[in-house]
Amino acid sequence: MLDKLKRLEKNISVGIIGMGAMGKGLYYQCSITPGIECKAIADINIDRAVKCAEWLNKKFRVVENLRQMNEAIGRGYVAVCQDGILISQCELIEVLIEATNTINEGGLFSETSLMYNKHLVLMNAEVDLIFGPYLLDLAKKNSLVYTSCDGDQHGVIKHLIDDLKLWGFDLVTAGNIKGFLDRYSNPTKIIPEADKRNLDYKMATAYTDGTKLNVEMSLVANALGLSTLIPGMHGPEAKSVQEVFQLLDFNELYKGKPFVDYILGAEPGGGVFAIGYQDNEYQTSMLSYYKLGNGPFYLFYRPYHLCHIESMFCVADAYLNHKSLLQPDHGFQTNVYAYAKKNLKKGEVLDGIGGYLCYGMIENFPAMNEKKSLPICIAENVVLNRDVKKDEKIYMADVDFSSNQIGFDLYSKALDCSI
Repeated sequence: MLDKLKRLEKNISVGIIGMGAMGKGLYYQCSITPGIECKAIADINIDRAVKCAEWLNKKFRVVENLRQMNEAIGRGYVAVCQDGILISQCELIEVLIEATNTINEGGLFSETSLMYNKHLVLMNAEVDLIFGPYLLDLAKKNSLVYTSCDGDQHGVIKHLIDDLKLWGFDLVTAGNIKGFLDRYSNPTKIIPEADKRNLDYKMATAYTDGTKLNVEMSLVANALGLSTLIPGMHGPEAKSVQEVFQLLDFNELYKGKPFVDYILGAEPGGGVFAIGYQDNEYQTSMLSYYKLGNGPFYLFYRPYHLCHIESMFCVADAYLNHKSLLQPDHGFQTNVYAYAKKNLKKGEVLDGIGGYLCYGMIENFPAMNEKKSLPICIAENVVLNRDVKKDEKIYMADVDFSSNQIGFDLYSKALDCSI
């Protein structure tokens, strides 16, 4: 891939929406990767976008409309704007990276980019999950690529799985490793830890309460046709990833249908794992010689994921090879549903992922009961019409979603494309 990028006569033109911690890293990575050039950046906080351009000593112009954006890019400037829709519509951008932490707006940016002939790379796992089947359908109709971004856990897990399948193993488990879990974390409680890591408080809460983990594993499941064995997965505590065989009984759990799961608190921190199966006598003897154990279940893991640092391969792969790393080829095999963090009262307005009121848990789709459950990704700015007890699931019928019509409309399109 590096050789291909170095040989390009014209750089791949990239636009990034969302210049927070992740967007800033993506912008830097574009600047050091041969053959890739970020020509436009956007953030609702225009000063943050301007500071990013200044940080890399780029010639830039702040623009307010498409004409100004096209003119700035045409003259060799980085176009900086507040409204991401301008980048989604700009004909001079070939690949859009959506890196905001918004869901409705991120969904609209993503939808628009595919309507305006751009490959779409999502560093926004929530948009990726809740609107994914619709975005994939739109990409296919327009002969474009839509993909999850590399570097985040779900992308790295996909690489592991690609390898073990190529080597002739059957996939048993796609696994994540989570450092710490507090279902009842909130944006106030998390402040000290978030400040240490320079993270948005709601984003840090979503990491801590497990919602982000569940979203990532739902993305893997929907891409590969996997399931979860129980709501929220098992997630046993471990000191090392090597303990997974003592904590999960794969002889009992694996029935020829692969599943997603995670372990909690294990080393390597920030890593991911996958379990493969094979029972060939010759391979078994060789794998024992290679110190992978006696089988028939085998552990493969990677001790790190590097987020933006790994991102450019999938950008190039989408543009040069028309290839997606991860997309919801199986529709909604799973989804992540909203549960109450505390006793909630009728009339309260839900505050979505990383808030004070809800956490999310993965379940097989349709949800494991007869009622329609409320996905956590659209459980924002909707009003409860009944009391809900702590740790109780919230259902679609429990909320008035008229104030979040955009999110529910896009989700409805995703449901239609998932059938």
